Amino acid sequence: MSESAACYAKKATKDTSSERLITMLTTAVGPEMGELLRDDQVVEVMLNPDGKLWVDRLGQGRECTGLTINRHDAERIIKLVASGTGAEVNEATPILSAEFPGSGSRFQGILPPVVSAPVFTIRKKALMIFTLADYVAQGILTERQNEILCRAVSEKKNVLVTGGTGSGKTTLVNALLHEIAKSGDRIVIIEDTLELQCAAPDTVFLRAREGVASMNDLVKATMRLRPDRIVVGEVRGGEALSLLKAWNTGHPGGCATVHANHALGGLIRLEQLIQEAVVAVSKELIAEAVDIIVHIERCGSGRKVKEVVEVQEVLEGRYRLIEAK
Repeated sequence: MSESAACYAKKATKDTSSERLITMLTTAVGPEMGELLRDDQVVEVMLNPDGKLWVDRLGQGRECTGLTINRHDAERIIKLVASGTGAEVNEATPILSAEFPGSGSRFQGILPPVVSAPVFTIRKKALMIFTLADYVAQGILTERQNEILCRAVSEKKNVLVTGGTGSGKTTLVNALLHEIAKSGDRIVIIEDTLELQCAAPDTVFLRAREGVASMNDLVKATMRLRPDRIVVGEVRGGEALSLLKAWNTGHPGGCATVHANHALGGLIRLEQLIQEAVVAVSKELIAEAVDIIVHIERCGSGRKVKEVVEVQEVLEGRYRLIEAK
């Protein structure tokens, strides 16, 4: 197994395709790796320092596969991906963040000395689109929550999706986009990692590139693309202010995600992000722009929408949220 990994690592080039990388990883680890990477139910593959391989499956949560990878092969895999994507990773630069060409799957690898043994995660781009009805069938959404979200989409409400890492925010936005696609509106989608999918015929995808165009640059440019709806995969910086202004000035009906532990925390997070662009933060601007907040969490082996709330107003310096009805 080690010889195969080393051999394929030497062959990797900058123009390596996604399928080529998967083939190399399969050869390095074994056919089981190929099965995991091609299984649509597997959304993430994780290697821990102890060599154990874990996966996260849709609707089932995390589980140990029973497979192991020794540290030498793990290091070769990380260097293989680095070589195949034109990056460099070693003891001096032990952290690798890469994207598989073509598929949009994300790879994060870390080498010693910042970890006891090599670790990596492969987060696959979702291929299956779950509708809101699917969410109801799986018990993630209630029928009432589904009705509220469908109505919010049809009435062009701005929806903020909150949750922790791996909670399913992106998958939920894809379900909302499935509904939005029925509107016939022109949709502009802005991301820094290719994760969102939309079947609407009049859709523009924009992708931020470090040193070329930031998320904020793209949000501002979007205003000249005649969008009906603006969707941002994940709000992480000063683009929060530009997005809220866009939502407030004739471009309602959008979606965005932020990392937060609860619905109210999503608004507080927006405040923090806006402070990267300006000193003074207007709660009123945020409350006017965000209509609905949906909070999703990991629960045991699956996910659950915990909150669907409506942003009412700012009263005595505090946001007033009510359960959406």
